[in-house]
Amino acid sequence: MFFDTHAHLNAEQYNDDVREVIDRALGEGVSRIVVVGFDRPTIEKAMELVEQYDFIYASVGWHPVDAIDMTDADLKWIEELSQHPKVVALGEMGLDYYWDKSPKDIQKQVFRKQIQLAKKVKLPIIIHNRDATADIVEILKEEGAEEVGGIMHCFSGSPEIAKECVEMNFYISLGGPVTFKNARKPKEVAEVIPLEKLLIETDCPYLAPHPYRGKRNEPSYVKLVAEQIAEIKGVTLEEVAEATTSNAKKLFGIN
Repeated sequence: MFFDTHAHLNAEQYNDDVREVIDRALGEGVSRIVVVGFDRPTIEKAMELVEQYDFIYASVGWHPVDAIDMTDADLKWIEELSQHPKVVALGEMGLDYYWDKSPKDIQKQVFRKQIQLAKKVKLPIIIHNRDATADIVEILKEEGAEEVGGIMHCFSGSPEIAKECVEMNFYISLGGPVTFKNARKPKEVAEVIPLEKLLIETDCPYLAPHPYRGKRNEPSYVKLVAEQIAEIKGVTLEEVAEATTSNAKKLFGIN
């Protein structure tokens, strides 16, 4: 049974067929999915989905690209939602230096506020990182994020950075890129990080694994991520499924 720890079934790409997408995931052995909300509309949709499906959970937070739009009222709303029994994490949050919609200083402020909130409500955090590794690691350390831990989502950094994150009480989550032929770093990370610190995800509708690269991703494809990790580590698919599911349930506090 697979656990897709990061899906955006709240995206408009699924407006017409979300039920069929979920049915396909169940058919491929996906037992649980965390739908990640990162602004008002996507958080609202995530909360609708958790009410409809008992095996779907939510993470709520504010994306760094849209940090400039976040208000104190938004942060208060996220805090209120964090009390919902099926909200299992805060995020995705972090820094994104690829897109320039939100100034770096505002991104950092919003990131710090969300880490502080996570410590207050005692939930793990899901980290979005694009071209900002050094600043993210620095802020996680300064804010004592180790206290709640969380996930380095769709990790694309070096094995050395992955190890540093593990030491800070974070799991390393791998998605579609680990299946790409030219993706050296994710494969190296899969090789060196122990199974008990790995998670799997799709980040659907984005980053579909081989052989669906460039097409719409969906949770059923998380099995392909697990298969690639099993091949790299020289273990069975069942071992990867069991370990990553157990890791996710432990992190999210799911029995």
